[in-house]
Amino acid sequence: MADNKRIVLSSDHAAIDMRQAIAKHIAEKGWEVVDIGPTTPESTHYPKHGEAAAQKVASGDCALGIILCGTGQGIMMAANKVKGIRCGVCADPFSARMTREHNDANMLSIGARVIGESLALEIVDAFLDAEFEGGRHGTRVDMIKAIEA
Repeated sequence: MADNKRIVLSSDHAAIDMRQAIAKHIAEKGWEVVDIGPTTPESTHYPKHGEAAAQKVASGDCALGIILCGTGQGIMMAANKVKGIRCGVCADPFSARMTREHNDANMLSIGARVIGESLALEIVDAFLDAEFEGGRHGTRVDMIKAIEA
């Protein structure tokens, strides 16, 4: 990941403002943000946004992804259908750090109607600052990959 500092962001209509705040925050930290929308508040379907972001991560175009919807749940479920994606919904920094360190998550999902912007930024920082630990966790991630195959 050190060579790829591109991160994709997407959301449904419920999370546009929070997604844009996250995009600004991580750009200031040196990430190249690939924000694939949406940009207008009309109702849209979270599965297509979760899948589109996941495809950018799975292809290697982006190292990581952050996706948002009202609860974070639906968009996460869609992203996790893409082979190679390990996305967790996190509502606290500890979970965000652990999903990277122990589960080698390559995407983070946030519920914009569940938490506030300040906490969301803390969660994003915890996710981005963490690195996969490998070891016994690598064995477990390999087991997840085997289920997917």
